[in-house]
Amino acid sequence: MPSEPTASPARPNILILMTDQQRTGFTAGAGGPDSMPRVDALLEDGTRFERAYSSAPACVPARTSLLTGRFPSAHRVRQNSTPQHAVYSSDLLDVLRGQGYRLHFAGKPHMHARPEDFDAYHGPFMHEGGPADSAEQEAFDAWLHELDHSVAHEPAPFAPEVQLPARIIDGAIRDLDAMTGEDPFLLWVSFPEPHNPYQVPEPYFSMFDPAEVPDRSVGPEVLDRMGWRFRWLHALIEDKRPGFDAEWRRLRANYLGMLRLIDDQIGRLVDRLGPALEETVVIVLSDHGDLVGEYGLQRKGAGLPEALVRIPLGVAGPGISSQRRAEPVSIVDVLPTLCELVGAPFPPGVQGRSLLPLLAGEEVPTEEFSTMYAEHGYGGVSYGEGDRPPLHFPYEGRSFDELNSVTQSGEMRMVVDGRYKLIADDLGTFSLHDLQQDPAEVHDLIDDPALAEVRERLLRRLTLWLMRVADDLPVGAYRPREAPHNWRWAGRDVT
Repeated sequence: MPSEPTASPARPNILILMTDQQRTGFTAGAGGPDSMPRVDALLEDGTRFERAYSSAPACVPARTSLLTGRFPSAHRVRQNSTPQHAVYSSDLLDVLRGQGYRLHFAGKPHMHARPEDFDAYHGPFMHEGGPADSAEQEAFDAWLHELDHSVAHEPAPFAPEVQLPARIIDGAIRDLDAMTGEDPFLLWVSFPEPHNPYQVPEPYFSMFDPAEVPDRSVGPEVLDRMGWRFRWLHALIEDKRPGFDAEWRRLRANYLGMLRLIDDQIGRLVDRLGPALEETVVIVLSDHGDLVGEYGLQRKGAGLPEALVRIPLGVAGPGISSQRRAEPVSIVDVLPTLCELVGAPFPPGVQGRSLLPLLAGEEVPTEEFSTMYAEHGYGGVSYGEGDRPPLHFPYEGRSFDELNSVTQSGEMRMVVDGRYKLIADDLGTFSLHDLQQDPAEVHDLIDDPALAEVRERLLRRLTLWLMRVADDLPVGAYRPREAPHNWRWAGRDVT
């Protein structure tokens, strides 16, 4: 049974610790290696959501969902190049500003919010560098650029304090030291790692032996049974970097080392907060996952596999129960949860649900929390496996972006319950997977007569989700009916 929640202050501080492209299952708290002990300790007395999902497995669409509580088809940011086109009424910053919060940001933005939207802003940091205060930091950033988002086979020749996580935490601590007054704060710390390039210095490079990293469930031998995007992307990378898949163990070792480096820097920040941590709600999450060698692929880009759409999500602080919850939840639920936490109304157009009753250890309606939904694609008609249209990078040379006009083309939608997952695309292709028996989603069961009832149930759920994520904006003369916590299916038979 979950422990009894403690009394919650009316306006707690809020600390968001966000990684980029962190695969679930790669920390001890999630059943993997001991890569983030400080984070695991931080969440020990909090709530871990074991079935949390991104809204879309791409940075800017997912981060826009975090800020707006809306899915990409509603907020309209469906690729990384369009954050300025986000559609919403009010976002997280607007809500907290209206509640008297000071707003602080340090790290990687990849969002529509601008530096001037914050009281303090330390960035932007991206995957090849950020603000540099010394010649050594400039040299490190140049080295990162030369690495070209690849896998380093030697330790990075720079000390940990030169790495981006340390520089981001340096800035966050400076902002904390400069704070005055009694107003509560939002501090959003956004790490570019463990996103590629996959590199880390000593002692982290040697912390995880490549021979002992968690095995991948499948390699490139299954590509002929996967969707065409997987094969197209594999062929592209193999053309550019022949034999790249042979480094998957080194990739995973670096990846785990990057997580430990981030964890040590989070520890510095937690130590600096000291007693203020008792008045702070901490949210730990990532924007989406990483293939980390699964299917013989690196990074992301190919469809909606669990490796990409699942995210770590944990919450700790005053009023938060110590528990693990199995309900499917989403990154879009963060904004409405924080709205209820600070006593603010949901902005018009919010599609996520408040998780505050779950954080308090309460039972919740099965109808509302039996499935989750996610999206993929920027629109238009899907390309095919044999297409090679112009891209935003050349087909020649080593450089590539796994998110491109081909892999992200068209439309793809998914709905998942505790065991089964249904995916549909704009070409009329449907697939069904048993995640319990086939976690890598290699075997398509859409035509299995034994699963006809499962198929029909998930098709009905997908239809309901597609209506649920239809945009309520703009606000007009008609007033939509609102549900407590934005639980639109609670108490209703929607199966």
